[in-house]
Amino acid sequence: MSVAFTPHPRYPDPAVEVLDDAFRDLRLYSASVEQLATGLRWAEGPVWFGDGRYLLFSDIPNNRILRWDDASGATSVLRSPSNNANGHTRDRQGRLVSCEHLTRRITRTEYDGRITVLADRFDGKRLNSPNDIVCARDGAIWFTDPSFGIAGHWEGEPAVQELPHAVYRLPPDDGGPLQRVLDDLKGPNGLAFSPDESELYVVESRAEPNRRLWAWRVGANGALSHKRLVYDAADGGALDGVAVDAQGHVWCGYGSTGRAPSAGLDGVRVIEASGQAIGHIHLPERCANLCFGGAKMNRLFMASSHSLYALYVNVQGAA
Repeated sequence: MSVAFTPHPRYPDPAVEVLDDAFRDLRLYSASVEQLATGLRWAEGPVWFGDGRYLLFSDIPNNRILRWDDASGATSVLRSPSNNANGHTRDRQGRLVSCEHLTRRITRTEYDGRITVLADRFDGKRLNSPNDIVCARDGAIWFTDPSFGIAGHWEGEPAVQELPHAVYRLPPDDGGPLQRVLDDLKGPNGLAFSPDESELYVVESRAEPNRRLWAWRVGANGALSHKRLVYDAADGGALDGVAVDAQGHVWCGYGSTGRAPSAGLDGVRVIEASGQAIGHIHLPERCANLCFGGAKMNRLFMASSHSLYALYVNVQGAA
């Protein structure tokens, strides 16, 4: 399905809504939401490759990884089949690291295209369906592992859940076995670090009665402590993937849970580290995941249901 979209003809774009004056400094007056690609079934997992000026992102049910090229504006297929790949990141050497639903594993794509399996089991049991992923400055790989990909034939294949929903850390440089750092969240989903990596943000996407964003202090060897509630989506919004800018704001994929009217919810919710919602980017589709990229790292790419959108903003993504 393709989604018809026309950029708004006037500035400032009314789709970029100021909820609090703190957002005004992050909004560019003369920038509009753009649709870069459409015709997907469920867009996810964008990751920017600045050295090649392209963005990779997943189309999970279509079992492919797509590439959008900044120079030409063209979208092409990078990998098909992709094992129903979802979230992606880059390691400290610039290699693609991916979450695969179908094979229930974390993989790394080597420079020559070979695939290396980084993790597929914990305590001898198969992972559920790795969902979202981030690489820390020390090279450790962190990822969420809900059971979404084994729930049916849409984003993987039905399978028996062997492990609880959890967040894992793979130590850097073969520094030890896979660590389970959290297992008390319902549907752990998007995750990101604060700019100084002193805190880890994780979305609890099946929390009741509302979806929530949590934060923990990050200690030595990935130890987490001082859990705090950052944001409670009391308006019925569904939090999904997250990205953090250089000033510490959290940009959250947002949309209707199906339990509340979707009007006004689909898009991206911008939240201060304190938990105050300050802005909302309205899209015609629910946003699943997002990342910063572009030549100056001030372009927000938003993987949203059937389409990929972008918006220039007045802040850069966290390094």
